Amino acid sequence: MHKSPNGPLSGWLKTLTLTGLLACTLNAQAADDSKPLKVGTTAAFAPPLEVAVTEAAKQGLKVELIEFSDWIAPNATLAHGDIDANYFQHIPFLENANKTAGYELIPFAPGIINNVGLYSKKYKEIKDLPKGAKVAIASDPINGGRGLQLLEKAGLITLKPGVGYKATQADILTNPKNIKIIELEAVQLVRALDDVDLAQGYPHYIRLAGTLDPQSALLFDGLDHPEYVIQFVTRPDHKDDPRLKQFVEIYQKSPVVRAALDKAHGTLYQPGWGG
Repeated sequence: MHKSPNGPLSGWLKTLTLTGLLACTLNAQAADDSKPLKVGTTAAFAPPLEVAVTEAAKQGLKVELIEFSDWIAPNATLAHGDIDANYFQHIPFLENANKTAGYELIPFAPGIINNVGLYSKKYKEIKDLPKGAKVAIASDPINGGRGLQLLEKAGLITLKPGVGYKATQADILTNPKNIKIIELEAVQLVRALDDVDLAQGYPHYIRLAGTLDPQSALLFDGLDHPEYVIQFVTRPDHKDDPRLKQFVEIYQKSPVVRAALDKAHGTLYQPGWGG
């Protein structure tokens, strides 16, 4: 006997269809949850993150660490969806990347803040620098501004009032020793120490290079600039990702990770989350 489309058979079919769709959705979610969390970073921050990856595995969380050799690819790769988060930059750098490249990346959670210093293989004190000394700073707009702030703190230049980390060489008001400022990619600064008189330096890269004591800076910029806290960064669609939340908690709270941070950065860092 023919059944009406709205009869009992039709209702059963609808229920079966909905049940099937729900099962497919749950299976898709389970498959997605089984995928590793992909986190991009750079060599300077990798060792403690590797320890965090191992600790995460003990909790059943799969994390894949992808190491980049520059400061451009981690954001480009994240924006294109090939990784889920990155960890290598502070908020001023992120804001500049979003502005210049049109990204919509967001800070997810704070990591550590590192000292940055002025290093030299030729001189023991800032006052010993000769006139016309060659000084290398970072070439990107944000870290270059941080370098110029360091040079001002050292008394080598003065900057326009209020420019802060957005300073450029155009903002230099006085340069009494007529130092020659050379701009290089930040990760290359440590290699420039043989060719210049003074260079802005990142202790973690200097430690990796192994050619200089990272504690030997002629001047440090101090740890009182919260804008320079390194951030876990992600896309808006991952702002509620429970995997990322769990991984960040491991990084921030695990005693094993803290020991790895101490080993990697010595005393030249502090937790940006107040831990």
